Amino acid sequence: MAKQSILGRIAQMAKANINALLDSAEDPKMMLDQMVRDYTSSISEAESAVAQTIGNLRLLEADYAEDIDNAANWGRKALAASRKADEVRAGGNAVDADKFDNLAKVALGRQLASEKESTDAAPTIASQTAVVEQLKRGLDAMRTKLSQLSSKRDELIARSNTADAQTQVQDAIKSIDLTDPTSEISRFEDKIRRQEATVLGRQELAASSLDAQFEQLDATDDSVELDARLAALKAGTPTPSAIEQ
Repeated sequence: MAKQSILGRIAQMAKANINALLDSAEDPKMMLDQMVRDYTSSISEAESAVAQTIGNLRLLEADYAEDIDNAANWGRKALAASRKADEVRAGGNAVDADKFDNLAKVALGRQLASEKESTDAAPTIASQTAVVEQLKRGLDAMRTKLSQLSSKRDELIARSNTADAQTQVQDAIKSIDLTDPTSEISRFEDKIRRQEATVLGRQELAASSLDAQFEQLDATDDSVELDARLAALKAGTPTPSAIEQ
């Protein structure tokens, strides 16, 4: 029963649907790493159980080989005792001959017992050998599955990292769209244009003030001219324009 449970466990794990387990993972990296650790641990436990089963089989095989050797040894001893009995009986010693024949029977009995033990052990050894082969195939399947899981883990983590990087890029693009730097440039340009307009306004204002000063100066000159002419009229002195005429 224990061996069958080992086989069942290995078969179940070997046929596990890895993709279905991955679908239920909340954190892919953490879950994948945990799955690799769990599966590796399960393989280690299965290896220990299989090793114990193989060890038991080797003990059975050793006992079987020992029974075969014992049967052969007891057979040789029985033959030797029988021949000795025949030799002694031929010499006229029936009592000793009977003793050697009885000894031969004892050896034959031991031979029969050893043969029976080996015969009884043969089906068990055959069955255990088949079980060990199944366990070895199951372990090979588990190791293959672990290799597939490790490769799948590396692939999915790489894909997850790529997806994370793409998400960051998309978030950055959205952030750029929300805070368009060209709008900031436009505001700076408007501010500079207003500054330039203010400078132009001040220049124009300064020019207007200078023209007004010159106009005021011209008006002062006219007033002086008028005063001079009025004084000349009163003094009877001709004005410059009258002299020119």
